[in-house]
Amino acid sequence: MTWDIVHPRKAYPGSHIAVISPSFAAAGAYPDIHEQAMRRLTEVTGLVPVEYPTTRQVGAAPEARAADINDAFADPRVRAILAVTGGEDQITVIPHLNAEFARADPKPFLGTSDNTNLHHWLWGLGIASFYGGSTQVHLGPGPGVDDIHARSLRAALLTGETLEITDPGESEDVGIDWADPRALKHFGEREPTEPWTWHGPRRTVTGTAWGGCLEVIEWILGAGRFPPSPGILDGGVLIIETSEKLLPARKVAWIVRTLGERGILGAVDAVLVARPPVSDFTHRPAAEDRKLLRNQQRDAIVDVVTHYNPQAVICVGIPFGHTRPQWILPHGGTITVDGRERRVRANYR
Repeated sequence: MTWDIVHPRKAYPGSHIAVISPSFAAAGAYPDIHEQAMRRLTEVTGLVPVEYPTTRQVGAAPEARAADINDAFADPRVRAILAVTGGEDQITVIPHLNAEFARADPKPFLGTSDNTNLHHWLWGLGIASFYGGSTQVHLGPGPGVDDIHARSLRAALLTGETLEITDPGESEDVGIDWADPRALKHFGEREPTEPWTWHGPRRTVTGTAWGGCLEVIEWILGAGRFPPSPGILDGGVLIIETSEKLLPARKVAWIVRTLGERGILGAVDAVLVARPPVSDFTHRPAAEDRKLLRNQQRDAIVDVVTHYNPQAVICVGIPFGHTRPQWILPHGGTITVDGRERRVRANYR
């Protein structure tokens, strides 16, 4: 079974990009970070940010947030859409979206975490998007924009080039609290990364990427919003990551097992697993304990995937999702997972 995916045309310098809050309106709660993010967005991409009524409205109703998404797709001046951040209730926004607006003028959409809901809604319409990007997390805080984020942001929005996904050599689980003025000039506590680990046969897979935040995928499956047959993922690349909720490895394994029972693990040919956050504002385990927690989650996922699909090529540790620096990855676009050369390449067309 095949699934025809439309790849929206790219924006161009000087065109408008909608900046929306489909989940939590962090732009309103922490405006200084948001203002810095808007300046940097233009500096990095040349695009002109356009805000909507709920971009800074904390606690906006799902219908109002959906109206902003609909308006962004309906406005011919807007050539791309970028989420401020994630949240936890975007699933209530999806029923109020107008599919005809998105079909009539597909645009690149970028977001992470709770925005998995929007990515899967677009996938169901046959529209590719990009998993990653958060103005409040990756553009606003700190002394500048991380290089790998800036490169993949431009590729997703402007150039459509193919990039090799590399390890930046450092990572942070959580930045400085956005209410703290230091967040405007300083990153969070970063530490050296460990080498990615590879599992499964040494072969090369090139396929269409699908996935997102595991906790949100579980909600989407529970709501019955997955396309009718996992066969549309045949030969694809599953991209999965976990959130700042710091789920124990056992719970992560249960969610991945659900993907196996749904037929998703058996359909794909490769799985990319993100480096997970293992600390938050209130609790930062010792370095050896953080490494242990990451290894436990890795082993749990690899065991489940291998049980359902021993031929899957698996790479664990990719910097996307909830840690920073962060690569933005295609969702509905093509990723090559080279198990022979131990390399990953993403096509941002």
